[in-house]
Amino acid sequence: MTDFLRALDPALHRIVPASAKIEKLVTGFGFTEGPVWTRDAALLFSDIPNNEIRRYDPASEELTIFRKPSGYDGDDMPGALIGSNGLSLDGSGRLLICEHGNARLTRLEPDGSLTVLASHYEGKRLNSPNDVVPHSTGAIYFTDPPYGLPKQDEDQRKELGFNGVYRLRDGELELLYRDLKRPNGLLFTPDERAFFVANSDRARKIWMRWDAGASGALSNPTVFLDLTAETEPGAPDGMKVDREGTLYCTGPGGIWVITQDGKPLGVIQFPEIPANLHWGDGDAQTLYITARTSLYRIRLNVPGVRP
Repeated sequence: MTDFLRALDPALHRIVPASAKIEKLVTGFGFTEGPVWTRDAALLFSDIPNNEIRRYDPASEELTIFRKPSGYDGDDMPGALIGSNGLSLDGSGRLLICEHGNARLTRLEPDGSLTVLASHYEGKRLNSPNDVVPHSTGAIYFTDPPYGLPKQDEDQRKELGFNGVYRLRDGELELLYRDLKRPNGLLFTPDERAFFVANSDRARKIWMRWDAGASGALSNPTVFLDLTAETEPGAPDGMKVDREGTLYCTGPGGIWVITQDGKPLGVIQFPEIPANLHWGDGDAQTLYITARTSLYRIRLNVPGVRP
């Protein structure tokens, strides 16, 4: 019985089967984020306040610490969301890590060493890289709001006067967009012809859309969907896409299921407010959800896209 669904269109029931249920897998974390399915059939996710990346093995139900510290190497920033946030894999399966406290994007190498991919833009320290997505060209796109800084935009450590969306290509960092107050989750459609960014500003709960060329160049930024009028807890945050091009976006009240033309099909509601999500299991039809203190999952009918 899918009493956790807020259906806005009958098409939602083709995606979420009547037999679907929400499972709480593990709990007791500070704030969960950034889930990614790894090549060894496990899920990694961030616990930001505890400065950890956790590993959950669905086969054994074993939970372990994968990396600590995960996003900040110091001890002088108490109370901040200092740990890692968004995680993804590059084309070779190496882990990409958005490090809040260290204000950088890094890559974990097979030998366990860490490569710093981006830490400054035009000589100024990044704010706190938040979420990341690779492109088939090898370029890496990421967002950089100030959530990792204790006072956010007013923090004395903040060197940039904006919160940007970036592309890292051939070692060069390019600012793509600077006009969102809180750029957050991001994705490409399966054909990489469109690009989306969530804005976590509670005064402007929107998703932006760009046309994307074969090289990954972006053009024609437009507001894809505006949910500012929604009063349920939560704001646009993490987002993923299935193989049919339907978007799954954490937002007010849960995970919004949205067609590529911006039509909401409905909301999957959870006991806690979701922050991010990722496709897991062998068939990529299980959606794993990081929601505040816990990790959840739900089985769907349509497989998802993952790196």
